Amino acid sequence: MIDLGSFLILGLIAIVSFAVSSKLKSKFEFYSKVRLRNGMSGAEIAEKMLHDHGIYDVRVISTPGRLTDHYNPADKTVNLSEAVYNERNAAAAAVAAHEVGHAVQHATAYSMLRFRSSLVPMVNIASGMSQWLLLIGVVLMASSGFGFGIAVAGLVLYAITTLFTFITLPVEYDASNRALAWLKKKNMVSQQEYAGAEDSLKWAARTYVVAAIGSLAMLVYFALRIFGGSRE
Repeated sequence: MIDLGSFLILGLIAIVSFAVSSKLKSKFEFYSKVRLRNGMSGAEIAEKMLHDHGIYDVRVISTPGRLTDHYNPADKTVNLSEAVYNERNAAAAAVAAHEVGHAVQHATAYSMLRFRSSLVPMVNIASGMSQWLLLIGVVLMASSGFGFGIAVAGLVLYAITTLFTFITLPVEYDASNRALAWLKKKNMVSQQEYAGAEDSLKWAARTYVVAAIGSLAMLVYFALRIFGGSRE
């Protein structure tokens, strides 16, 4: 059963997540008005960064939606949302370079990305089962010792998804650092444009921080609930 404690945690996480997400969107909107002096689109920025790193087997494609940008290592594609792919501003440059940063990580066998990728199949299973097992286990604990085992199994699976959120942090920050370093080194942006790109990526990274902290908070809550309840 979901009690007041879990509702409070979920509510706080939701509020903070909404605030950070809203701030990111406002930053993206603001820096979308800062036009690039070189006139390059996000797609062109991505292509150039790939080639400057000697990467020619990765395609840059447009994907529907807003803030749906991502790198897909399975088919080696940098997927840029329409607002990034076509636009020629500081926000688009930042996002495009960041996603290419992931492609560079892949090409150079960046250890944290490899570790993160190795967990994906397990996380796909864990994320779908963990909360059901936790909820069922906690409910059954009140009347059966069998529920404790189910709850612990759910907790282990939830711990895997939490670990994944924390492993994601260095991967995301490293991609941003690679992007910003390249933008500055290649003189792709002016000082004002660079500041906009840096600020945009900073707020994007904070969405991952909030997700990781939120996941950890729920993990600790369920651990206390399960092991505390087992002593009653």
